[in-house]
Amino acid sequence: MTAVRRAAALLVAALVLLAGAAQAHATGYRYWSFWERDGDRWTYATQGPSTARPDDGAIQGFRFAVSEDSADASRPRGTADFATICAGTPAKPGTKRVALVIDFGTPADAPSGETPPTRRTVCARVSPDATTAEALAATAKPLRYDTNALLCAIAGYPHKGCGEQVSADDTEKKATPVGEKPRQKDSGPSLGLPIGVGAVVLLAGAAVWQARRRRDA
Repeated sequence: MTAVRRAAALLVAALVLLAGAAQAHATGYRYWSFWERDGDRWTYATQGPSTARPDDGAIQGFRFAVSEDSADASRPRGTADFATICAGTPAKPGTKRVALVIDFGTPADAPSGETPPTRRTVCARVSPDATTAEALAATAKPLRYDTNALLCAIAGYPHKGCGEQVSADDTEKKATPVGEKPRQKDSGPSLGLPIGVGAVVLLAGAAVWQARRRRDA
């Protein structure tokens, strides 16, 4: 009975190792993430741009990138503050000003055949109750949404696609210059992983065989 339990434990360990290997090849999604500036740091927005209603003087950011989830999402780059972004847009009674940072990402995150535009900052002067989506529409057209109201493109970028699933290996290959070998990812599985899994499975099989042999003896 002890041998059977040991075999079960070894099989569980093998499954855990296999799960780790699958995680190393996990896919992400190519999409626009939405951020809010809190002091000098970016925080992932807790609501969508169509419902967020920033105050006058707020800084909102958008970043196009391939990310697995919100914890992995890339933040907008740059350190421009509200005073700098809205320096050329004076305050006007009955309106509010919202500073927007639009980061189109890197070539590695771009869809095939597309080149990301240069990061830009804009100052939207909108009505006091305007949402971030309305501020974006006033300064960065054309916008593109899918049937589920997911923001797919800002200022026409990207030209197609919307939140599609992307392999982490694909983005690595795209980021590698022509003629160079792709660099080895630190988080990727090593050759020792499949060998280790195989060894655990073999040991588990041996333990089961021994247990049956003792039971039949």
